[in-house]
Amino acid sequence: MTHAEDALTDVVREEWRRLVALLLTQFRRLDLVEDALGDAVEAASRTWPADGVPANPQAWLMTAARRRVLDRLRTEDVARRKEPLLLLDAEQHEEGVRTMADAGSLVEDDVLRLVLMCAHPALAPEAASALSLRLVLGVPTADIARLFLVPEPTMAARITRAKKRIVGAGIPFAVPDADVLPERLEVVAQTAYLTFTAGYSPGTGPDLLRAHQSGEAIRLVRVVLGLRPDEPALVALLALMLLQHSRRDARVGDGRLVLLADQDRTRWHHDEIAEATRLLARPQLAGPLTPLAASYVLQARIAAEHATAPSAQETRWDRVVRLYDLLLQVAPTPSARLARAVAVAEQHGPAAGLDALEGLEVPQSHRPAAVRAELLSRAGDVDAARAAYDQAIAACRNEVETAFLVAQRDALPAG
Repeated sequence: MTHAEDALTDVVREEWRRLVALLLTQFRRLDLVEDALGDAVEAASRTWPADGVPANPQAWLMTAARRRVLDRLRTEDVARRKEPLLLLDAEQHEEGVRTMADAGSLVEDDVLRLVLMCAHPALAPEAASALSLRLVLGVPTADIARLFLVPEPTMAARITRAKKRIVGAGIPFAVPDADVLPERLEVVAQTAYLTFTAGYSPGTGPDLLRAHQSGEAIRLVRVVLGLRPDEPALVALLALMLLQHSRRDARVGDGRLVLLADQDRTRWHHDEIAEATRLLARPQLAGPLTPLAASYVLQARIAAEHATAPSAQETRWDRVVRLYDLLLQVAPTPSARLARAVAVAEQHGPAAGLDALEGLEVPQSHRPAAVRAELLSRAGDVDAARAAYDQAIAACRNEVETAFLVAQRDALPAG
């Protein structure tokens, strides 16, 4: 990457949410905000390499986005009534001032406030989470589509409809304060969970993980947990995230994927594992739980089995399989069934794992084919394994994972 490209990537990653908040505060037009920022970023990608990176990249993007919004407003009847007020409002907003889209009360975090706005009851939970992921947290639409197991055009249309729903329903653009948190808690938790997953296992692009994105999801959960410290779903979700995030430094070696069994466990963040273990022992997780909280608890306990095993060979796969059996009763997702098949193969051998995979399909995912290829290879069916690897490679959109699958396929003995 050039210096200009690096600078643009950094400012989009670090300032996107804040730019969204500033634009919403000034213009109160959710339907224009993302397009305006997208246009500003596209303009920067063309002009910064030629003209140099501006002294204040955030201010440059904000100015370009403001101009784009005002250009759009001038084409609408509302511009004649509101443009002078909007221009005055924009001029009076000092750069660098922390955004507060309402008078403020208990919620002091910009990201949480915007997620709460997107989690309005007028939107279906899935639409609310998808809108937050795209608008607030900057997750690519292609990755959001893979999280929800739908084609990218379908997800793009859902996000567009969600934005139109907010505008059409007259949902206030002031970001709500903490009194709405209980009724929107599950959507906020699910949004954080999906954000973490998008960072932990990106569906597209050149990175095996985006640790900053996963870290932002953890930070968001900590903020919400500070407001709702006894909420079981949040306690369990934080434990789950910490356990998964603790392995980040060991998951990539020389730019290549390192499987769990091959990771250097001294590189795991054992302080995070210890914190997660303490969270799982909290009394809030012993009582009756909602299905969402129960699913997070079970996933966290599975992750804890891996994190606390002295070695890969000493993993208690029998306990892992039992936990997946419980998880499938609470949340019978294709992803959970796939993970259970892997655990079954580790406990009982590749034939049992292949039986557990029978009939399983995960739309928009290469992973079922990748797992099938590995198990067929272990079972000695080289030709079928090669075909399954070909299928997985064709479906994979992550460059690091694709390279790993190609290497695995090419290492197969000649058929």
